Amino acid sequence: MPRAKQRTPELRAHILRVATATLANEGVAGFTTRRVASDASTSLPAVYELFGDKGGLVRELFFEGFRQLRAQLDELEVTTDPVADLVGVANTFRAFARAHPALTAVMFSRPFADFDPGPEELAAGSAVRNFVVGHIRRCVEMGLFTDDPTDVAHVFLAMIQGLATQESAGWLGTTPESVDRRWELGPLAFLAGLVRIEGR
Repeated sequence: MPRAKQRTPELRAHILRVATATLANEGVAGFTTRRVASDASTSLPAVYELFGDKGGLVRELFFEGFRQLRAQLDELEVTTDPVADLVGVANTFRAFARAHPALTAVMFSRPFADFDPGPEELAAGSAVRNFVVGHIRRCVEMGLFTDDPTDVAHVFLAMIQGLATQESAGWLGTTPESVDRRWELGPLAFLAGLVRIEGR
């Protein structure tokens, strides 16, 4: 009698963990469902049954990336200085992007032709954006900023995402010191530009 197939939630979680590691090790160019199946010690049909196709697997990596990023943001301590807390958000985003460059690319750069995020996927980023909106709203409530928190969150995230992309591509500086300096300058300059000025 043929062995019963075991398409369990545990196997699905295992494959997703392995797929995350495969993406980190092989990059976008080397990421295939066949390689993931091999690394996970399972069959290619099992991957397809659980995720549909390569696009479905990449879709889950997309969600996993935002889950991990939000979890790291949730670990940040909330202090009495909301502007400093936003700099902490930028630093956390940078650390995440440096630790997971390929996963960050899946989340923000659309590197796979097999995966085109729809409304549900794009909404996944709202958990991170809402976190930032909450921190910016604190600045507004304390009278530091006057702009709309959602508008500021979109621009703030675009700015730090751009810095992360520049760093990943090697365009942000030729030495670690210069890259660090520009990461310090960017968020601080952006946030300083929002500080309420009399008559503004």
